[in-house]
Amino acid sequence: MIPTLNWTGDGVRFLDQTKLPLEETYVLAADYEQVAEAIKTMVVRGAPAIGVSAAYGIALGAKKTKAGTAEEFAPEFEKICARLASTRPTAVNLFWAIDRMKSLLAKLLGSGATLGQIQEKILAEAHAMYEEDIAACKTMGAHGAGLLPEQGGVLTHCNAGALATCGYGTALGVVRAAVERGKRIHVYADETRPFLQGARLTAWELMADGIPTTVICDNMAASLMRAGRIQAVVVGADRIAANGDTANKIGTYNVAILAHAHGIPFYVAAPWSTIDLATATGEAIPIEERPHAEVTHHAGKQLTPNGVGISNPAFDVTPAKYVTAIITERGVLRAPYRESLREMELVAG
Repeated sequence: MIPTLNWTGDGVRFLDQTKLPLEETYVLAADYEQVAEAIKTMVVRGAPAIGVSAAYGIALGAKKTKAGTAEEFAPEFEKICARLASTRPTAVNLFWAIDRMKSLLAKLLGSGATLGQIQEKILAEAHAMYEEDIAACKTMGAHGAGLLPEQGGVLTHCNAGALATCGYGTALGVVRAAVERGKRIHVYADETRPFLQGARLTAWELMADGIPTTVICDNMAASLMRAGRIQAVVVGADRIAANGDTANKIGTYNVAILAHAHGIPFYVAAPWSTIDLATATGEAIPIEERPHAEVTHHAGKQLTPNGVGISNPAFDVTPAKYVTAIITERGVLRAPYRESLREMELVAG
């Protein structure tokens, strides 16, 4: 699988996604500050990958602490968590991973664990999150593969593939699983302005897998749908509210409305860690505003007039009424999502 990130012992090694598809280069984050910067600058991106990256950032901070005891490390741990939490506000997996580490530390401190034991357990927890993410993606793919057509076009937006996770992918994991079953899928990848995750990343990884792929401009989707070239849409998510409203890369809402208008199923694939039952609706999901330069410039070249106003929200929210089904590693959920999500939470314990 594509090595999105891995623990080296000296730090966290990231495939630099800002350089793809033309350069396959790697960045070593040697401390938690460098991990935070890699998340903030989108060297690593995608909600599941961000969560695991944060976990490894905490493990790296614990490993390199100058504290002498577990009690001395506790306030430093809070500082590490706060720094990582400040990087990307929308992806709930980030906060899920940090809260999981906080719960672990509280348990270890309560049991009288030494600093060495805490360092060991925190790293083991990060490794567990890494493996769980890959397993969740594969299970999600198995659940979702049956929803895709035996043959035809599948539209996706942004990149919800191996590059957005620790391996295999969410939305593209569903596509991969369908192809592995013998389905003849042709992926249409929205370019996904302004960061071009579809054109740069989705196309790159699907071509590496030999899955037929065509990149289209974001404003071409409606025309292809009307021409009958799109049979399904599958996207990822950065946060899913308790009522099924879904935050994903800016432009996803457009695609959902177009799919609804053309009678095309619109599927969201995401691990359970992306579901935020504490957030009632999409209106309460914080939306990250990215740097203006992502809109005004491309490859170092300015595209817009000096002084023009710029808006660059990284995400939008798709109302639950446009979502045909939510695919998770726990199974496929359908509307009404407030009930189906709560029931799934209760069944899973």
